[in-house]
Amino acid sequence: QVQLVESGGGVVQPGGSLRLSCAASGSIFSILPMGWYRQAPGNQREWVATIYKIGSSNYADSVKGRFTISRDNFKNTVYLQMNSLRPEDTAVYYCRAGPYGPDNAIIWGQGTQVTVSS
Repeated sequence: QVQLVESGGGVVQPGGSLRLSCAASGSIFSILPMGWYRQAPGNQREWVATIYKIGSSNYADSVKGRFTISRDNFKNTVYLQMNSLRPEDTAVYYCRAGPYGPDNAIIWGQGTQVTVSS
């Protein structure tokens, strides 16, 4: 069973940067697609970025050119580098693993708060 723990959230001024980390347990991390999602108050959870086992990635239009997703398969960790942050990026950010296995399981982390405010 894969477990995920996010870290790196905090408060930052507009234009600033943060790097989120998501540490995964389990030996199958390297083959899993990994994603970042976010949920602002009153909004539905929305997709931010995904990285696949071969390292290819894609991004939501709202973050393209500002955010970078990466992974370190030796450390079982996926990262989200966030630059040029805007107040509208304020949300709880969640890491997601999967789908994997015969049941197409999806695993979520507990979330980390990112607040962009002056």
